[in-house]
This record gives sequence, structure tokens and C-alpha cells, in this order.
Amino acid sequence: MLLSVDRPNAATGTSLSYEVIAAVAEREGVDPIDIEPPEYDALYDVINPEALDSLFAPRENGLSRADGRVEFAYCGYRVTVTSGGDVDVSELERTSE
Repeated sequence: MLLSVDRPNAATGTSLSYEVIAAVAEREGVDPIDIEPPEYDALYDVINPEALDSLFAPRENGLSRADGRVEFAYCGYRVTVTSGGDVDVSELERTSE
């Protein structure tokens, strides 16, 4: 599991990319270190972890960035990360073909 841990989430002290891994691991009932290939998708194959970590990080001058959120599919879940540092993991909606 390759994670960027140099931009911590202010609320938890961990990076947003790690928070995504931890949230998926909780849903799967496994330890976060077990969320790695080949059983699970690599986070960096879905989204750039460093870009995710820096997306809502404070600017160099210390000012906050704009409010927002990013959503993406990962390991069969819909992951939503907000500018407040919240990570929500929900089931992907299945479409019938």
C-alpha cells in the first residue's frame, strides 16, 4: 500500500489518502494494511494520493481552500472526501445491463 502521509488531516493527524484506505478497510472488516493488491485495488490506480492529500490542504500562506468535495469509485465503493476532511464510503449503485 503506497500512501502519502506528509499532508495530515487536521482533525485526525493522518492524510486523507490514508483515511480513504482506513474507511474502506472498516467496511471490509480488515486492517488497513491489508488493503493492497492483488486482493484490493491500489489507491494510486484510481486517484493520485498526493493530489488528494493536497486538494484541501491549507494554502502556503495559511489560508483555507474553498469548500468542496471529490467523489470516486474505489474497491467497489463510492468514496466521497470533503474539504472538511470527512471521508464517506458507500456501496456503488449497480446498474442493470
